[in-house]
Amino acid sequence: MNLIDIYTDGACKGNPGPGGWGVWLKSATAQKELFGGERETTNNRMEMMAVIEALKALKRPCQVTMYVDSQYVLKGITEWIHGWKAKGWRTASKEPVKNVDLWKEMDALVQAGGHKIDWRWVKGHAGDPGNERADALANKGVDLALGR
Repeated sequence: MNLIDIYTDGACKGNPGPGGWGVWLKSATAQKELFGGERETTNNRMEMMAVIEALKALKRPCQVTMYVDSQYVLKGITEWIHGWKAKGWRTASKEPVKNVDLWKEMDALVQAGGHKIDWRWVKGHAGDPGNERADALANKGVDLALGR
């Protein structure tokens, strides 16, 4: 299995407002940058889109170290999702799960991809080079969404 480091980030100018997502994929032999955005979205949705687009970019099963600066994404995909699925995509307080469309898509990609994913949290805006690069890409996504 190829070893790959993936850094993801989301950005939003207003919440909700115009937003972007960014991904930096890095293996021993290659690097790839991805970014995109939406005119009306939330920060959490952009954080999730970054992970979704990163997983979509992988063409064969890989051993992935996935760096996210979003506790929402990290805890959602590694902890909360099991209970949500068991409860029919409802929270502990019986409310519908927010962003369920993206959680289902992310879950499907994680389950079907054949990847071994080591999920890691990294503090955002704290000088981590991979996170800073993903953040810059997410901001390019905002510019793209705004037609700049």
